[in-house]
Amino acid sequence: MMTLLTLLFALLAVLLASALRHVPAGQVYSLYRRGKPSRLLQPGIHVVLPLLDRVAHKINLSGQMLRFEEPLADAHDVRGTVYWQVLEPERADAVFEQVDQLIRRGTHDALHDEPEVERADRRDLGARLKQSLNHALRERGMMVTRVELDVA
Repeated sequence: MMTLLTLLFALLAVLLASALRHVPAGQVYSLYRRGKPSRLLQPGIHVVLPLLDRVAHKINLSGQMLRFEEPLADAHDVRGTVYWQVLEPERADAVFEQVDQLIRRGTHDALHDEPEVERADRRDLGARLKQSLNHALRERGMMVTRVELDVA
């Protein structure tokens, strides 16, 4: 009888502990219930339903980076880093898993639309690339803050 009671209290404690979610400062968690978006959890402590709710995305609001390398036909490879940030987590949540692909595809398209890439044009090319990427990402709640290019 005592072990059954102890087991019941332990199970209750585990269930209660799994119902509490701590979201650190600078992040937002997207909560899904039965596979569908439910709500966003802002920084702080939240109570969730342990068997029904799950955290789908942990969105960092402070900024992220993506390295890329793009071979071009003119025998120059363009390498660089794209720094991006989530501005509107509610809009970004739907495409958050594909953001790397969106940036890589946007970089590929923008660089292949460019004429020949010279070392002196890196700053201008970076600015055009940033503008092109922002055109695609702004409507999804994200923004490219900086593009650094190295032309090999």
